[in-house]
Amino acid sequence: MTSLSDLKTEHPKWVHRCAILLACTTFPLIWVGGLVTTYDAGMAVPDWPNTYGYNMFLYPPTTWLSGPWDLLIEHGHRLLGSLAGLVAIGLVCVALKFERRRWVKALCLLALGLVIAQGTLGGIRVLAADRAIAKVHGCVGPAFFGLSVCIMVVTSRGWVRRLPLDQRNLKPATWALTLVILGLAYAQLVLGANLRHINLESDPFVFRAIVLFHVIGAFAVWFHGLLLRRRLRRVSLPQGLKRAVALLTLVLTLQLGLGLGTWVVKWGWPMTWGQTSWLTGWVVPAKSMFQANVVTFHVATGSLIIALSVWVCFRLARVTNFSRISLPFGRIKGVPA
Repeated sequence: MTSLSDLKTEHPKWVHRCAILLACTTFPLIWVGGLVTTYDAGMAVPDWPNTYGYNMFLYPPTTWLSGPWDLLIEHGHRLLGSLAGLVAIGLVCVALKFERRRWVKALCLLALGLVIAQGTLGGIRVLAADRAIAKVHGCVGPAFFGLSVCIMVVTSRGWVRRLPLDQRNLKPATWALTLVILGLAYAQLVLGANLRHINLESDPFVFRAIVLFHVIGAFAVWFHGLLLRRRLRRVSLPQGLKRAVALLTLVLTLQLGLGLGTWVVKWGWPMTWGQTSWLTGWVVPAKSMFQANVVTFHVATGSLIIALSVWVCFRLARVTNFSRISLPFGRIKGVPA
């Protein structure tokens, strides 16, 4: 068991608090970024890092708060990104001062590097007006969100207060399901980013292929989520962990519905499913508030799935008996068993 002195030295509360703040700052950033893409507002401000010649932070609030909607969300997105960057800098400073574990310090530095890279990608996207950059930009954001949640978990008391090996009753094969879910969920984000930023001149075959793999992947993630929950029913675990897995499966189910809703509001009811009388005359205007909310909700929920998967993966790792398997590369120095 971990002693009280270990808790005090391995659980610097300010590192944990900064990690929570970073995660809480990142999710609204992802949501607003989704709105920017949904409304195609990425070019509402044609220069970078300035805003119409002004310093980004000195741009008159009355101009963008009461101005066009696309200017509001694009400039707001930049300010939220800057806030996330400042929080990441604060996290690194606090970690370098109080955190003893080198690998946790490395994670904090990686988070700072990712937020800098993400901001740079956003700037290049504006200056070059390149959809390929927009796809990469859309994939880095959720990865950064997942990393912030990872740091939040490994700096918490629950991570440091680990159980003895004889009390860890989760099999490594069951824990590995969380890695499968996480990998599939991120692959779904990559496919979704390609659909969101697809070139209108692309071959229709490419579009159909991406949609097909996206649908298959959605059901694959959902199935593995249900499988994980079923296996954990037979294992004695803290109720908080079981609730987190139940929440993950619930969000995965919700995401299936949001995926269908996104298709319907953007491209209409699938012709192969037949037509019903109540759908006759039902029209969703392009870029309407209803369409934007459904599509952006779908995008943001994808990032939320990544965050929940990371949280479940790392929390279940603390109750998994890894002594049952042998790693070819041995243990990682500084990472407790």
